[in-house]
Formats: sequence, C-alpha cells, structure tokens
Amino acid sequence: MFWLFFWAKLLCLPRTNMSLWLLLLWMVTIPLQANSQSNPRGYLLNCGAGASSNNDVIVGSLKYVTDEGYISVGKTSNIKQKDLVPILTTLRYFPDKSGRKYCYEFPVIKDGKYLVRTTYYYGGFDGGKEPPVFDQIVDGTKWSVVNTTEDFANGLSSYYEMVVSAKGKELSVCLARNNMTGTDSSPFISALELEYLDDSVYNSTDFNKYGLSTVARANFGTPTNGDVIGFPDDKFNRLWQPFKDKNPVSTNKADVTPSDFWNVPPAKLFENSITTSRGKELQLQWPPVSLPNAAYYIALYFQDNRNPSPFSWRVFNVSVNGKPFSGNLNVTTKGLTVYAAQWPLSGKTEIVLAPAGGMAVGPVITAGEIMQIFPLGLATLHRDVEAMHEVKRSFENPPSDWSGDPCLPEANSWTGVTCSHGNSSRVISLNLTSVGLSGSLSPNMANLTALHHIWLGDNKLKGEIPDMGSLKELETLHLENNQLEGQIPESLGKLPKLREIYLQNNKLKGNVPDTRQTKKIQIS
Repeated sequence: MFWLFFWAKLLCLPRTNMSLWLLLLWMVTIPLQANSQSNPRGYLLNCGAGASSNNDVIVGSLKYVTDEGYISVGKTSNIKQKDLVPILTTLRYFPDKSGRKYCYEFPVIKDGKYLVRTTYYYGGFDGGKEPPVFDQIVDGTKWSVVNTTEDFANGLSSYYEMVVSAKGKELSVCLARNNMTGTDSSPFISALELEYLDDSVYNSTDFNKYGLSTVARANFGTPTNGDVIGFPDDKFNRLWQPFKDKNPVSTNKADVTPSDFWNVPPAKLFENSITTSRGKELQLQWPPVSLPNAAYYIALYFQDNRNPSPFSWRVFNVSVNGKPFSGNLNVTTKGLTVYAAQWPLSGKTEIVLAPAGGMAVGPVITAGEIMQIFPLGLATLHRDVEAMHEVKRSFENPPSDWSGDPCLPEANSWTGVTCSHGNSSRVISLNLTSVGLSGSLSPNMANLTALHHIWLGDNKLKGEIPDMGSLKELETLHLENNQLEGQIPESLGKLPKLREIYLQNNKLKGNVPDTRQTKKIQIS
C-alpha cells in the first residue's frame, strides 16, 4: 500500500476573502472543454456538476468543466452549505457495491509525464457524520488511501497529488472500496485535475518504475495565513504552501528566470526566504509532520537576498537529518537548486544549513519539495489492455467497473476477468455468464492470445463469431443461449488446446471439425 502521508488542506472559504481565496486557484495552464481530445495536455474537472455546460465553474480566469464524458458510473450530489468555493459544491459518489473500482479515463500523450491531483470535500452528502475511507488508483497502481476524516472535522477539504507517466494513450484515475469503507458509505470525489509536465521536471526519477507522491511543497518565509502559490504563477499549477518558523525572514531583491531551473519553479516563489545571522547555523524543521520510513525525492531552492553585485553570493553546507546533502553550496542572486533523487527519511525531518568560514552573511533557503517515491505495480500487457477496451465497446451494457486497467490492481480487476501475473499481467479468462449482456463480439478478442476460457453463455449477444484462430491457448468456449448468427469459424476446429465448445441455441450455420483435443461439442 502506498500512502500519501501528508496532504495540504483547503479552507471552505467565503468568496470575498481574496487572500485565502487564492488557496483554491490551482489551475492547469491549458484547460480543455469536456470531451475534447484534440490536445490531451491538461484537464480540470468539476466532479458531479452535471451534463450541461452551464454547470462549468469559472475560478479566477480559467474554467473547471463537468466530469461527464470522462466517467460513465456513479451518482451526483450537491453540498448544501453556505460560502463554499464553487468546485466543492458538487461531488460524484459511487454507491454500487458490486463495482471493483470506479474510473475516470483521459486521453493523454503516451509516455507523457502528468501531475494528478484529486480533491475531496465530504460535506455530509450522504447524511453521515464522517467521510468514508477508500483507495485511489492510477493506471493499475494503488496510489494511496483517502482518509479525510480529520480535515472534515476541522471544516477543511483535502487534496492528494502525484506525478506519474502515462503507459498508453489513456490514463485512468480510479476510486475503490477497501476494508475500511463502511457498508453504508460510498467513495466520492469533488474535483480531479491532470497537468502535463515538461520533460525536465523531476527527470531524475525513472517513471517507468516509480511514481512520486507529494508530501510537502513550500515557499519559506511566508506566513501560514498567506497565499498559496499556484496558477498563474506556476507553469504547471503546482501548489506551494506558505511556511514560516521562528527564523528571520528576508525579502529577495532580484528576479529569477524559472527556465534556468529544471523543475521550472515559479518566479514568485523567490520573493521571500528564511535566513539567520552571520556565523550561525540555520535549522529548519520541515515538513512539520513525521514521515514513514521510505525513500524520498527532495529538492531545495535558494537565492541570495541582497542587491545583485559581484559579491552577492554566500557559501554554506546543507545536511538533512545529520547526513551531508550538499557541500560548499554557492548561492547567488540568480538562484540555485539542489536535489536528491532518492533520500531516506523517517520520522521528523531537520534541514541544517552551516555557513562556510569567513562568510559575511548567514545561510538562506527559499523553498523546498519532498515527494515520496513508490514503485509502480505490475503492468498489464498493453495489447491486452487495448483489446479489452475494444471488447468493452462492442458490448452495449458491460459491467460498471469495466474501465481503467482490466487486470490491476489484482483485487480490482474487471468483473468476470481473470488474469495471470508474471512479468506482465495477461487476460486468461472471460466469464460473464448470465449477466444480461448485449451487443456483439469484437474481432479484437482475437488479440487476447493468453485466453484459456471464454464463457459468455446465456446472454443476448448478436452478430457473428469473429475469427479466433490466434487463440492458441483457448481451452473452453461457451457462447450458448445467445442470438449469434452466421457461419461458425473454421478456425475453431484448428485450435490445439480447445476441448469444449458450446454454441447451442443460437442461429449459427456450419459445423466445427472434431479434433483429438475436442471432447465436448454442442452446436445446435
């Protein structure tokens, strides 16, 4: 289980309080209209807003659109509470207990790097007193447990954030019940955002194997009741929370160029810094929470706060929890960043900046990011994923949880789908007997070359049986009691492992050649 240990908190604020209103101004730079697939770089979804574009929400100068078209299951609800910001006034919830997961699906750029943010405000929509606890899943990997109980008790909403690479041309973000989800409660979501990131951002992480889950991102020296830096200052709409401790605050006098930094921090981030006096160590307890024992990505940002000149620089050493992090760091008015791709942390975190000898000024630090590194789960063979989505499209009423990855996580595979789990997951069985299934059989079923069993009997399927000559592992085929018609494919008789074929009570023509392996054949 991968748990986002720390999540920033969003106040449910009156719209007239502009300094705090900015807490909610996180935006993708290129928001798309609902159902648009022409430029899959970013999405802002106002979950549960309804089908009409009249329900789109303007926040600042940009727009959250309805989530209709990105998900086909769930119900919507309004939060009847005064002075809520617009995106917290509606939500989508998922009362269907038979569904193994409930997925949003987005057209994306294959291998593109995306920041994913989910926002939750319970608001007592179901008449309960505590929010439900449930899982969230991205592209088949369990990302974290969603538990907003403490935040809601304090009148706050919650968000979770991660960075992940898209495995294919679609990226799924799913919610799922777990053993902590109450029997009378339902997973829900208030808002969902995707932001496409430049190649340089967090490029020390191998996103083929790992994801990054945001623990804390802060601009130092800003009072905690100050503005959150987000859109439009951050190109990628990251949220930089204000942080101030007992150390002195300095105001920086020179501008930085965000493109000079590989993580492209916003220029506004460098307005303030935390510092200390000449000859003293700067000690910083941040983030202000205990962290689980894990590996973390850490990036620290610095800028000299004096007027630009040949002497506007300072040298110091940085250590994290007593271990050297960066030595002889020479910080100038142009700014500087240092990072660790994988750094072990556990419990409280102390960052210490120790000045070099003879320095006329003390150390200074401007901002920081800490993100937990988590290994991605097994991947489902991409050809199987694509084939299963085509099979789904050929059915008129597939099971409600047929979205996202068909095999993963293993506990959340599609209803009726069984998979093997080796180096990559493969679909090995389809069993949707007697579920009232209608529609037709997709020719793409032939691409599921690891299939051993197809059981689709006692439904209302129409059309022809597609050629299945590529299914060399197929052992049993049950299509009886449907409305199939046309010729029985000759290739069925040539499958080496097929031992059982039930085709009776259809409108089929022809015969299946008997083979040595075929022990049970029923056609008419």
